[in-house]
Amino acid sequence: MKIGSLSAAWSAQPLEEVLDFFAGAGLQAIEIGAGAYPGNAHCNAAELNKSKAKREAFVKAIESRGLELSALSVHGNPLHPNKKIAEEHHNAFREAVKLASSIGVKCVNGFSGLPGGCATDKTPNWVVAPWPDDHLKALNYQWEVAAAYWKAEAKVLEKADVCMCFEMHPNFLVYNPETLVKLREAAGSDRICANFDPSHLFWQGIEPSAAIRWLAEKSKGARSFIQHVHAKDSLVYQWNAKVNGVLDTKHYGDEINRGWIFRTVGYGNDYSVWKDMISTLRMVGYDGVLSIEHEDSLMSNNEGFLKAIAFLKEVAIFDPPTAMSWA
Repeated sequence: MKIGSLSAAWSAQPLEEVLDFFAGAGLQAIEIGAGAYPGNAHCNAAELNKSKAKREAFVKAIESRGLELSALSVHGNPLHPNKKIAEEHHNAFREAVKLASSIGVKCVNGFSGLPGGCATDKTPNWVVAPWPDDHLKALNYQWEVAAAYWKAEAKVLEKADVCMCFEMHPNFLVYNPETLVKLREAAGSDRICANFDPSHLFWQGIEPSAAIRWLAEKSKGARSFIQHVHAKDSLVYQWNAKVNGVLDTKHYGDEINRGWIFRTVGYGNDYSVWKDMISTLRMVGYDGVLSIEHEDSLMSNNEGFLKAIAFLKEVAIFDPPTAMSWA
């Protein structure tokens, strides 16, 4: 396994400064935003796609620091009922796939998207219960929209030899393992994969190691679902959750009153949880990058980042296993 990080938190700094910082901190990989919500400060895919020289310089800047590019990230909503937003995010996705294909990157990370509840809606609508019946009708409509879109885009992914790795994220159609599997089946392609981020699973009450095993079972005979992993934590604050639950719309900055918040790895769940998760990833065949995504509002970017690296060095498994002399 290797330790990497998403660069979006340092978008105000030039890419080369971030690369130097990451390499100096001991990272082996970098994940770079290429449009939509993460922005494209470090990777304007449309511009790079127009120039072989710029692409080569981009790759050289990364590789010359001893880093690998684990993924391009275009977390957005190409199914947004606002056509302008949907088109912008769709174009960002397409440009990222094209760039990934040309420079040998196999993962483009993002969200499944979320339509409105009907054709005339203006706002995305995340359905969390099947009743009253109009909500279930809205959900069925959303799946029809998503299935048609991703079935078509799967052909683009196949041609590019790239996987779309969805982060299972509430407020999008794919938010847990079951909905991820449902979208792969609807799209009819094993190019529909996962950027496995446990932070969104913890607060939903999902045990990441169980989810990893379940996804591995569901992908038998096809490409493994888990193609990329985010190293990001979250913690449920029981004194709030026991009263109001975990469906919390308070601002992320209202930490003391929320049912849960994002945390730097190790500040949400301890060594035993992360060691089991890492070990389970290896059991199902994942030995790729653990990419830090810093979104801990109680720490600075740099402190949270450095603490995450120190923690991951303790829990990650770097060497291949040796022969079992005892077996």
